Amino acid sequence: MAFEAHEDPDEVMNEINMTPLVDVMLVLLIIFIITIPVVQHAVKVELPRANSTRDKTPPDNLQLAVDAQGQFFLAKQAIAADALEDALREQAAKDPQPQLYIRGDKKVPYEHVAQAMTAAQRSGLTKIGFVTEGGTR
Repeated sequence: MAFEAHEDPDEVMNEINMTPLVDVMLVLLIIFIITIPVVQHAVKVELPRANSTRDKTPPDNLQLAVDAQGQFFLAKQAIAADALEDALREQAAKDPQPQLYIRGDKKVPYEHVAQAMTAAQRSGLTKIGFVTEGGTR
C-alpha cells in the first residue's frame, strides 16, 4: 500500500471553495448598506393640528313635503309655491344651517319635486336629502 502524492485531474473535488461565496455576500452587504437609507428617505412636513371636538349644536331637520296634488308643506304648515323660496331663505340664514328633507308623494309629478329642489338651491340651502319608505315586494 503506497500513498501517491500526485492528484488525478479528473478526480471530483470534495470541498466547497468558500472564497467566491464570501465575495458575493460582501458585495450584497455593501449594496444593501448603500440602498437602505435611500429607500427610507422621507420628507419632513409639519402637519397642522385639528380640534376634534363635535359641534355643540347639531343642525335642525327641516321637512318639506309635496302631496299628490303638488301642494307644499314646510314643517307641516301649508305654504304657497311662490312663497316657498322666501321661507327657505329664512331657514338658510340660520346658523347652523338646517338640513332639508324633501318628502314627495309617489303620485306627485316630478315637476313639483324639481320645483322644490330649485327653490332650496336658490335659497342657499346646501344640505338637501330625500325621504323614502323602505319595503320589500
